[in-house]
Amino acid sequence: MKRHPFEPARLISGVTALTLGTGYGLDALDVWDAPGPWLLLALPAGLLLSGITAAVWATIRRHRTDRTDHANRTDRAEEAPTTQHP
Repeated sequence: MKRHPFEPARLISGVTALTLGTGYGLDALDVWDAPGPWLLLALPAGLLLSGITAAVWATIRRHRTDRTDHANRTDRAEEAPTTQHP
């Protein structure tokens, strides 16, 4: 099975969707009296948190990649032959 990269923003979006679905489902079954405004505000709050998480995660990955690329370029420059061919 192919491994996928971890994406915390998708995890937060999924948990938000599952929570809302569970809340509305329990309300429909009369198991729990869900406060309407809270469930309605949970969706934008979850999406906002997911967006912030995605931006932070992308920044972290970009800085890791830049650092790795810089280290690889430095290693390659040190290993380059010093003699020039005519």
